[in-house]
Amino acid sequence: QLLPLLRWVMPCVFFSQKEFALTNPEKSSTKETERKETKAEEELDAEVLEVFHPTHEWQALRPGQAVPAGSHVRLNLQTGEREAKLQYEDKFRNNLKGKRLDINTNTYTSQDLKSALAKFKEGAEMESSEEDKARQAEVKRLFRPIEELKKDFDELNVVIETDMQIMVRLINKFNSSSSSLEEKIAALFDLEYYVHQMDNAQDLLSFGGLQVVINGLNSTEPLVKEYAAFVLGAAFSSNPKVQVEAIEGGALQKLLVILATEQPLTAKKKVLFALCSLLRHFPYAQRQFLKLGGLQVLRSLVQEKGTEVLAVRVVTLLYDLVTEKMFAEEEAELTQEMSPEKLQQYRQVHLLPGLWEQGWCEITAHLLALPEHDAREKVLQTLGVLLTTCRDRYRQDPQLGRTLASLQAEYQALASLELQDGEDEGYFQELLGSVNSLLKELR
Repeated sequence: QLLPLLRWVMPCVFFSQKEFALTNPEKSSTKETERKETKAEEELDAEVLEVFHPTHEWQALRPGQAVPAGSHVRLNLQTGEREAKLQYEDKFRNNLKGKRLDINTNTYTSQDLKSALAKFKEGAEMESSEEDKARQAEVKRLFRPIEELKKDFDELNVVIETDMQIMVRLINKFNSSSSSLEEKIAALFDLEYYVHQMDNAQDLLSFGGLQVVINGLNSTEPLVKEYAAFVLGAAFSSNPKVQVEAIEGGALQKLLVILATEQPLTAKKKVLFALCSLLRHFPYAQRQFLKLGGLQVLRSLVQEKGTEVLAVRVVTLLYDLVTEKMFAEEEAELTQEMSPEKLQQYRQVHLLPGLWEQGWCEITAHLLALPEHDAREKVLQTLGVLLTTCRDRYRQDPQLGRTLASLQAEYQALASLELQDGEDEGYFQELLGSVNSLLKELR
């Protein structure tokens, strides 16, 4: 009885490097293997390979024949020969798709096979390129070009404006005689948002918008004055270029006039904010402030009834100006980095003598009676920096001594509670330290 035939399907790609070693072979662990592969490749270069033409019937394979891809191959155990036939003709044709070799001839050289392998690589690159194109198409689908967006916005009557264009429009709205009071205030309110940025504030200066806002301080409407000062305070803050132009545009005089005249408290708050922004880190403006009687204006302001909130802000401003001058002069001596011109401007700001002459020693001491802890903290700080100038007047003021003694007892009790709660460096302990330090200096 005949032994059954053992069949197996073997997709034999005749371009396979395992069969013909036409591509770069994998590195062998021994030099002998490399020599064998090199020798085999040299033999194949000269050898002509006979092509086997499969049909739907099993045919015997002769040694050395190349079998096309997709063929069925089996070993006939009766005869010991290898046999092959077509698998599925349609599938075979579809798999080739233009990459099949021209089999009109009966033989192929190894160079033909190398060329075919190169074409396969080109096909892989083309597929990769197709994937890139697909990704690009997906990106284009998700993100539209700005030109198309602008076109759509134009059709919807939506205008994309830069910050500069917005500020120009707001200034025009504020400056227009046809705008209502509500429209003017709304324009200033929106403008304040933009000028917080340094570049925007300088752009406001470049097209004349800053002077328009400064002129708004002359308005007879308290709300216009208030919001104009609001915009200016934001524009002045840490912006030397705008500060210089504001001084030349008369902003300092206008701010002091508003503070010296009867105005709503809300308006004076915004004006004081603008004044603080203009004076800080600008010694030239500080000198002009003293020349224009700024200390007298602030003194009258803090002595008005119902202006306690403003009094604390004024004291904070004076503290900042005194310490700024002190630190600037110390820094100039230690680092030599400050320009001589700016150092000379600071030295021309005679703030401490002016405070002594205008009675700020007594004014500051009396503000220590304010009930809020935060206000007391700021007053204590100011009393400390004025101590060298005002020491004699402090000692002659019996009310100051009583107030300090009362605060000492109050903060000792509060500091004890902080210690009980485990706070080694509490807020009230710091205030107690400031009070104790002043009492020690005044003995």
